[in-house]
Amino acid sequence: MLGCWCLWWSTRYYLALYPLKTHADCIFRSKTTTQSSSEEFNELVNMSPDQLKEWLGGEDSAGAGWSKDDGSGETIGHESGRKIIEILEKNPNKDPSKYEEDDISHMRKVVAYNKRHLAQEGKAKQDPESKSAKSLKNWGHDPQQA
Repeated sequence: MLGCWCLWWSTRYYLALYPLKTHADCIFRSKTTTQSSSEEFNELVNMSPDQLKEWLGGEDSAGAGWSKDDGSGETIGHESGRKIIEILEKNPNKDPSKYEEDDISHMRKVVAYNKRHLAQEGKAKQDPESKSAKSLKNWGHDPQQA
């Protein structure tokens, strides 16, 4: 899924419309985009840092999602949950100007993941024990709280 079509220098040194995987790759990103990304993130992430820590500490969270390629056994969503906790704890007032570039980049991933899975998987809200509901919780969204 492509997230952005922006003007980009091609290998032939002319400006062209080029599909980018995410808007984070775009050199024309604006402050407005950063603000809207943080707003969407804060709407979709409906778990507090404490709730997310408790969830990630349980067995159910470890088995939901795809394993990372580094051999650690941790899932991609579990790692994302830890990053979400860091973002929430270092900016508890959710001030868009206080987010760093790495925060914004991860927030965009979280927004994209949650939106995609909420649109595709209606089962998450109906069955809190489903793998999709558990995976969404790893990404900071509890379907039962929505």
